[in-house]
Amino acid sequence: MSQLQRIAIAPSQFQQGQILLTKEQQHYLGRVLRLREGDRFIAMDGKGKWWLAQLAGEQAQVLEPLVVETELLVSIILIVALPKGNGFDEVVRCCTELGVTCIAPVLSDRTLLHPSPQKLERWRRIAAEAAEQSERSFVPTILEPVAFNTGLSSVISHLSLANSQQYICVARGEFPHLKDCLHHKGQMTNDKGQETIVIATGPEGGWTTEEIENAKSAGFQPVSLGRRILRAVTAPVVALSLITASCEV
Repeated sequence: MSQLQRIAIAPSQFQQGQILLTKEQQHYLGRVLRLREGDRFIAMDGKGKWWLAQLAGEQAQVLEPLVVETELLVSIILIVALPKGNGFDEVVRCCTELGVTCIAPVLSDRTLLHPSPQKLERWRRIAAEAAEQSERSFVPTILEPVAFNTGLSSVISHLSLANSQQYICVARGEFPHLKDCLHHKGQMTNDKGQETIVIATGPEGGWTTEEIENAKSAGFQPVSLGRRILRAVTAPVVALSLITASCEV
């Protein structure tokens, strides 16, 4: 079963035991993956549902639902200052593989990148592809970029995370290591009874003093990711790795 090819579909494509395939999906299954009529594959809707399906022309017949248990027991919200260049593509890809629930890109005072609307669609496509590859049940939500100082409270209120664990990673200063702060599992839960951890990582050059103070006022605890200065694209991956390890080991 694990060797079968996987594709992500929209929930609306599943209708009455059938999956209505788009032209792009038909091309991908037939021309790229070389599947033929009657061949099986796995369809995932990115909302937690997987199905074993059989190709049948322009649609697929659902054979049975599948139970997949690859998600973390904790919900992770990543607030990340946009790095320069295309570095955010890799952040989305890696953090999706590591189990992030939601990514909220922000523009900090030192952010050099001001993304176009097309970038958001690209990031969401990368998240869907990475979720397929890593056999996840859910595709992470990618929010529209907002300014960090003005958008911090709105991001938190939008996500209804007033009672979550909230950390901001700071490169310099005497702050506790993130791994030493992740021992309160089970105390903070969202409306699904699942623990929620919010982690914020900064831009090239780090957060400004004002940004750190604003985060502290919003309930964020400053933490360290180690003695070395990490790149803006490395820090989110390290932070997610530490949280994942604390939840799964």
